[in-house]
Amino acid sequence: MLDYPTENLVEQTRTCINLLKNDYPQAAEKMASFLTFAESTPLGTLEQVYTGTFDINPACHIFAGHILFGESFKRGAFMAKLEEEYQKQGFDTKNELADHVPVLFKFLCTLEPNDTLAKELISDCLLPVFQKMNDNFEDDSSNPYVPVLRSALIVLQN
Repeated sequence: MLDYPTENLVEQTRTCINLLKNDYPQAAEKMASFLTFAESTPLGTLEQVYTGTFDINPACHIFAGHILFGESFKRGAFMAKLEEEYQKQGFDTKNELADHVPVLFKFLCTLEPNDTLAKELISDCLLPVFQKMNDNFEDDSSNPYVPVLRSALIVLQN
């Protein structure tokens, strides 16, 4: 849901909801409103909303290092460490920056749940990133990506 929108967004959202239903029903429920938005919105508008939410809005940037460290040397060191871990695991970022949030989730899926790196990636990176992203939106925000952000936080906290 956090990658740039494609024609597959509706199907991806349905799949996500189905995967969340059993273990994270509250997250699945939140995602239902995003599904409604995705089903009723032309791709061009989906792209505009995505860009406005994650590319233009510095408080909700789609790059974890930017949210955690801003444009500093710490972000560079963070990205270098991520690249090192990706190489160790044989993980390909598909030409995305190492701290791109969807890349981090894809990498996390390659790790065992109890792996130390997986736990650190969640506690030290993804949880703080999603807490900051969520803090930038009121509960009644009209931004259609808010349910996605809230759902991700629910899953990461459990």
